[in-house]
Amino acid sequence: MLKSKIKSFLLAASATVMAGALISLPEESFEASIRGLNIWWEIVFPSLLPFFILSELLIGFGVVKFIGILLEPLMRPLFRVPGVGGFVWAMGMASGNPAGAKYTARLRQEKQITKIEAERLVSFTSSANPLFIFGAVSVGFFHNQHLGIMLALSHYLGNICVGLIMRFHGKSEAVSVNEKTVPVSIRAALAEMHRTRLKEKRPLGKQLGDAVTSSIHTLLMIGGFIILFSVINKMLYHLYVTEILAAGIKYILSAIQFPESLSVPFISGIFEMTMGSQMTSQIPSVTLLEQAVMISFLLAFSGLSIQAQVASILAETDIRFLPFFISRVMQGFFSAGFTLLLWKPVYEKIDWMERNSNSYPVFAPWDSGWNINIYEYFVSYGPIITIASLMLYIFIYASRIYTNRN
Repeated sequence: MLKSKIKSFLLAASATVMAGALISLPEESFEASIRGLNIWWEIVFPSLLPFFILSELLIGFGVVKFIGILLEPLMRPLFRVPGVGGFVWAMGMASGNPAGAKYTARLRQEKQITKIEAERLVSFTSSANPLFIFGAVSVGFFHNQHLGIMLALSHYLGNICVGLIMRFHGKSEAVSVNEKTVPVSIRAALAEMHRTRLKEKRPLGKQLGDAVTSSIHTLLMIGGFIILFSVINKMLYHLYVTEILAAGIKYILSAIQFPESLSVPFISGIFEMTMGSQMTSQIPSVTLLEQAVMISFLLAFSGLSIQAQVASILAETDIRFLPFFISRVMQGFFSAGFTLLLWKPVYEKIDWMERNSNSYPVFAPWDSGWNINIYEYFVSYGPIITIASLMLYIFIYASRIYTNRN
């Protein structure tokens, strides 16, 4: 009872302080809101919407079942999740956060995976958007294309390590009947895909409309969290809360022989990784390796902004949030560690080859400028795509209201 009262008091006090900060610092809160809105409608919305819509259709058409049966021999021994986890993993890596949580929750709602399998799956399918790693961080913040290769490699290796560890999560619980290994058969996979499609009674037009509205509904929620945490992060900075927390982090950074000047960017990144990454890139007194290690941790941890988005999605199911949070901390350390280990053999070798050799680098496809072009395309045309999609969402929603009334 006392614990509940303390929690109520802390929540009320925090909300009151934030409200007071918004009133006393209107200009700063407005700028933070605009910054969060720009990130959402320029990059997040247009880059995630196609993946969200496509995934809804693939699930409805039974393609995910087909992929699941074929990937069962790979995903089950490695990560103790069904083969459909391979689809979630691939889509999560391609589209970024919080796609892995959305697809995992959808599979759980469809009862294609158990609760424990869902908690294992969401723990390692959460990853940063490749467009954000290569476009925003490496090119936008550091003006260094090679750094994106290093950050992405460390990030995805960290994902794999988390998956291998989380396979032991829930080991003491009863083994699911779904954990039986079945032989791979393309015929069986096609038959299961056909049965899944037949179970879907909605016509194609209805499926497409539902996919659009569901995807945009999720993205609106994501946009709200991005703007909210952008404002919270800014208010905490002006209220000197960030500086107070950073004072404690300085001792930890000093103990591991890291510059104390990274403490404020670290605290900002814990709340919102974009701002933390940008602040880290603007500190001139640290080496690029130290900046890369810090950003690797922040990208893997994802920030409380994205974790709040994931928590909101998982709340619609029986999937617990705590295993996901623990996995973010684990991946943060794994990714930072891989950055340290692979810096010389990967980053410095690529950089040396670029500067001192006329030969064609192994990683040259990543350096062709495609990531810069895609990032600039989204910055230029992202708002148009977002507005057009929202207008389509309003049209579909209004049409359904009109149809139901008549």
